[in-house]
Amino acid sequence: MAKHGKRYQQARDAIDPETHYHPARAIGMVRDQELTRFDATIEVHLRLGVNVRHADQQLRGTISLPHGTGRTVRVAVFAQGDKAREAEEAGADVVGDDDLVARIQGGWTDFDVAIATPDMMAAVGRLGRILGPAGKMPNPKSGTVTFDIGKAVAEVKAGKVEYRTDRAGIIHLGIGKRSFEEHQLVENYGAVLEEILRAKPAAAKGRYLKSITVTQTMGPGVRVDTAITPELLAEVATA
Repeated sequence: MAKHGKRYQQARDAIDPETHYHPARAIGMVRDQELTRFDATIEVHLRLGVNVRHADQQLRGTISLPHGTGRTVRVAVFAQGDKAREAEEAGADVVGDDDLVARIQGGWTDFDVAIATPDMMAAVGRLGRILGPAGKMPNPKSGTVTFDIGKAVAEVKAGKVEYRTDRAGIIHLGIGKRSFEEHQLVENYGAVLEEILRAKPAAAKGRYLKSITVTQTMGPGVRVDTAITPELLAEVATA
């Protein structure tokens, strides 16, 4: 087991492991931790009561965080002609067609999100073994296979993030940086919670939100009260 430093131990000692904190309190505690010299990411981890072995209980979608993620997102777009120009005008970092496919086949993957027009998917499909495991494969469900390229690029640049359940039925998402104001992190958390509740599979049985934890990069987790709904969270934010 990795040995943690003094700052980590102090942060962990300030957390009652048996308490499920109000989301705003939990986020404030995590934000106050001084663990790194860089602007750490604040993360939320939601363990869901879903059986991901069944396709109808696998969650995948997108969330537009009201205050973005605080990250500079590099976007690669597979498009031709007018759609390629539209992507460039919207702020895409790299735009190409077969040349971009070949570049990635050669080992280049220096981007965070890939977007493609539907007519490019036959070529992009050859990159499945490269982009799939990295979570970068364009997909209609996440809005990254579309002819509305300009809108898709702008939304990703503004803070639209993709989520999916992992093999354990857990969703991991960054909701901002430690440098964010606390209310910005709380509002981003509320947007995540609202979307995950909306996306509950009809086939899910029993308790849906099993646990929620917020953490800072390289920091201890703080357990969150899952009974606090987005509506209750909004009331606190506006009080």
